[in-house]
Amino acid sequence: MNIIKNLFLAAMLLFSAGHVLADDEILKPFVLGSKGPGTLEQKTEAAKAALAANGFTVVGAYPPYPDAEVIVVTNDELKKNAADSEHGGFGAIQRVSLTKVKDEIQVSYTNPIYMADVYRMKGDLKGVRAKLEAALGKVEDFGAQGMTASKARKYHYMIGMEYFTDPSLLASYGSHDEAVSAVEKGLEAGKNGVGKVYRVDVPGNQEVLFGVRMKGATEAQKYMDDKFIMSEIDFRDIKSTAHLPYEVLVSGKDIYALYARFRIAIDFPDLSMMGNNSFMNIMSTPEAIRKTLQQAVSP
Repeated sequence: MNIIKNLFLAAMLLFSAGHVLADDEILKPFVLGSKGPGTLEQKTEAAKAALAANGFTVVGAYPPYPDAEVIVVTNDELKKNAADSEHGGFGAIQRVSLTKVKDEIQVSYTNPIYMADVYRMKGDLKGVRAKLEAALGKVEDFGAQGMTASKARKYHYMIGMEYFTDPSLLASYGSHDEAVSAVEKGLEAGKNGVGKVYRVDVPGNQEVLFGVRMKGATEAQKYMDDKFIMSEIDFRDIKSTAHLPYEVLVSGKDIYALYARFRIAIDFPDLSMMGNNSFMNIMSTPEAIRKTLQQAVSP
């Protein structure tokens, strides 16, 4: 009996240790799938084909600036998890980027497990991660020193800055359909350089996620411009182009966007507050984005 008891206790300790290790796993925002020679066009088409073969639907794509392409995908697991999670529409997609760096094309994508935690989703999206790896490969996770799942779920950059639960309310309408229509019309009109990249409807839920490109036409508008923002913060050798595009979420009658001090920080949590390539250089960006998106979806 003592032998059986000791074996049982040992098994329980191993089980507990496994859970500690899982809870302490360090998560990073991006995954480098591959890098190597080729053209951006060839690699983009190959990535789209591989994604489709692994059950993903491409809902949109765009070049945010020269030598870069972003592909946005979804699948049934992503949409179901979004429907089961509060404001889960923000996690209804994954972003894939192809970036030319010197003579190589880097193929990268957002880490679904990391996103599931920073967006406080019900499921962990490990199945989505496995399918992205099957489609695009895996060299390494990157983008930050990383954090545990528990820290990611309560993340904010620093005291006084926004959490996931503090999105910007851009506008409210009389009904869900009116709110969705307002976003569609605003993005189609290209107000203030904001245009539509994709739309994903969350099934069984009054949530619709839009991806938006932002291009500032004047010096005064540069702080909301995709290219300008990334030129300041995406300075490392492996590029985080899959940070783009930004999102607008229609939830019921209301239209939201994650405030940029949270939305940028979750993908660049190690970015310094001051100095070269720091948040200080884009200090005007959060309000510039909020105001630009608000104008785009308002009457």
